[in-house]
Amino acid sequence: MTSVQKKVSSLYQFLLSDRTKEVFERFTLKIAILSFIVHLVLIYVNQFTPLFNIQSELLGNPIGAIYTPFSFILLYEVYLLIFYLPRSITTYISKQYEIISLIIIRRLFKDLSNLKLSSDWFSLKEDLQFTYDIIASLLLFYLLYWFYRLNTNRKKMSAQNPTLAVNVEKFISLKKIIAIGLVPILLVLAIYSLGSWSYETLFVGNKKIDSIKNINNVFFDEFFTVLIIVDVILLLVSFFYTDKFHKVIRNSGFVISTILIRLSFSVDGIVNTVLIVAAVVFGLLILAIHNTYEKHLPIKE
Repeated sequence: MTSVQKKVSSLYQFLLSDRTKEVFERFTLKIAILSFIVHLVLIYVNQFTPLFNIQSELLGNPIGAIYTPFSFILLYEVYLLIFYLPRSITTYISKQYEIISLIIIRRLFKDLSNLKLSSDWFSLKEDLQFTYDIIASLLLFYLLYWFYRLNTNRKKMSAQNPTLAVNVEKFISLKKIIAIGLVPILLVLAIYSLGSWSYETLFVGNKKIDSIKNINNVFFDEFFTVLIIVDVILLLVSFFYTDKFHKVIRNSGFVISTILIRLSFSVDGIVNTVLIVAAVVFGLLILAIHNTYEKHLPIKE
C-alpha cells in the first residue's frame, strides 16, 4: 500500500467508518430533540412578541415545529448516502429515494400547519398540496419496500453466481475518494444554504422573502445537482470495469432517476409530486429488469 493509499484509507476511516456513523447518529438525534424544543419556544414567543416582524408559516403553528428535527434527520440521511456510496450503488440510490421520501414527509408537517378544513377542500392550494403529499408518501413507502426487496434478491443472485463477480478494487477505491470529497462539499453547502436562507428571512424585507424559493428546496436542490455529477462520473468510470449491457443500462437509468428528482425541485404542486414518484418508479423498474438479466442471462466475464 502506497503512502497515498494509506492517507486515503485513514481519512476514510475518520470520516466514514462505522464508528463515525454511530457518533454522528447520536449527535444528530440530540440536535434534533434540542431543535424541536427551541422551535416550540420560538413559536410561543412569536405569538406574544413577534420576532423581527417575521410572518413565517413555520412560526404560526406548533405542528410546524416538527419540521426542524426532521431537517436534521434528513442531514443524517445525506451522510448515510455518502456512507453507502463505496459499498453499494443500489443502496446508495435507495438512500436518494429515502431522502426525497423524507422531504415529502417533512413537507406534510408544514402542510398540516397550513391546513384549512372546509367544504372547498379541492379549491384551496394548501389543502391540495396536503392531498398530493399524503398520497405520494404512501406510494413512495411502498415503492421503497419493493426496491429493497429487489436489491436483496440481487445480492442473493450475486452470491450464487461467482462468475458474476469481478475485480473492482480500483473502482471501490475511487468511490471512497469521491465519498471523502463529498463530506466537506456537502457540509459547506449545508452551512451556506442555511446561512443564506436565514439571512434573507431575518434581515431582508418582506418583498424579498416572498421571492425566496420554497424552504423545502433549501440545500436539497443543490445537493441533488451534486449527486447528478457524481452519478455521471460513476457511470463513465464503470465502463472501465464492465461492458455488460444490463449493467450500463442500470447505471444510466439511475442517473436519469436522479435527474428527475432534481427537476422536481423546480416545479410545485402536482407536477412536483408526479416527477418524484415517476423517478422512483423508473429506478425500481430499471432494477427489476436488471435482476431479470442477472437471473436468466448470466454472462461470464
